[in-house]
Amino acid sequence: MQKIEKREKVLVCGGAGYIGSHTALALERAGFEAVIVDDLSNSKASVLDRLQQIAGRSFKFYRLNLCEPRETLELFRKESPAAVIHFAGYKAVGESVEKPLMYYRNNLDSTLSLLEAMQATGCRRFVFSSSATVYGGVKRMPLREDDPTSCTSPYGWTKVMIEQILRDLCVADKAFSAVLLRYFNPIGADPSGLIGEDPQGIPNNLMPYITQVAIGKLEKLHVFGDDYPTPDGTGVRDYIHVSDLAEGHVAALDYSRRSPGCSAFNLGTGQGVSVLELVHAFEKASGQKIPLQIEGRRAGDIAECYADPSLAEKVLGWKACRGLEEMCRDSWNWQKNNPGGYPES
Repeated sequence: MQKIEKREKVLVCGGAGYIGSHTALALERAGFEAVIVDDLSNSKASVLDRLQQIAGRSFKFYRLNLCEPRETLELFRKESPAAVIHFAGYKAVGESVEKPLMYYRNNLDSTLSLLEAMQATGCRRFVFSSSATVYGGVKRMPLREDDPTSCTSPYGWTKVMIEQILRDLCVADKAFSAVLLRYFNPIGADPSGLIGEDPQGIPNNLMPYITQVAIGKLEKLHVFGDDYPTPDGTGVRDYIHVSDLAEGHVAALDYSRRSPGCSAFNLGTGQGVSVLELVHAFEKASGQKIPLQIEGRRAGDIAECYADPSLAEKVLGWKACRGLEEMCRDSWNWQKNNPGGYPES
């Protein structure tokens, strides 16, 4: 009788969210067992049914507040994961400015609770969902992993602080592996149209705002600033397909198996795209006209932000391969099939 190889178990914290759900799917496709942990404070349980439809198997799920150390430790003792990918956390920049203590309490406590449970149970591989926001005021583009980190919001500072916590832990525990993945601007959705970005309330991110204008949920797109020193005057960002981003986590997980210590990688395309370029690409991919209104610049926004992703390609063997047209097409496919987002469950 042929021996069935046991799949490596990975705890996906925040796995019911936008990037987390796509990563759980990518892990399954790569032969891992993804165990999803989420408190559903910013996501819906119906994503689990959708994941099952796509993957053809159910995902083990725990509804859990990771800020509770005792419950988190119990979970680790029960599941004995080989590795952790940590997406869970509050993520709205504006809200973090208004409610800094809530952001520091939640984002730092959940991380410390996870790391303590890992230490207690001998789990030593951690992939962290960081962000390009850690580059703060760096003005030279493209952004590189050795650029200095700083921040302009409490949300961003939680990312900087957690990166430092992980660096310190790796100094103290030479067998611990922490991979810091600094995301740029994820958009798109799984081509099935069954999972995608489902923001609560008015979207903070550009693409879901565009798609909600396209289905008539919002009246028009507000473009903040058309006088930046960029080709068309609008802000330039590095947009990456969420499925490429998810596959970057799989590559980071493989890397963590053979590489103790703390390493940071940019996950982006290296291509800057302006707001108007994204709008026009979406109009072409969807056949929908997006009415827009130019407004004044928003406080804190910068002219351009894009990655040098060459280190991830060199070290992780990962490179974004999906283009802007595919990102726009998949975003529209998700939104038109789910005009109200995920169903309540």
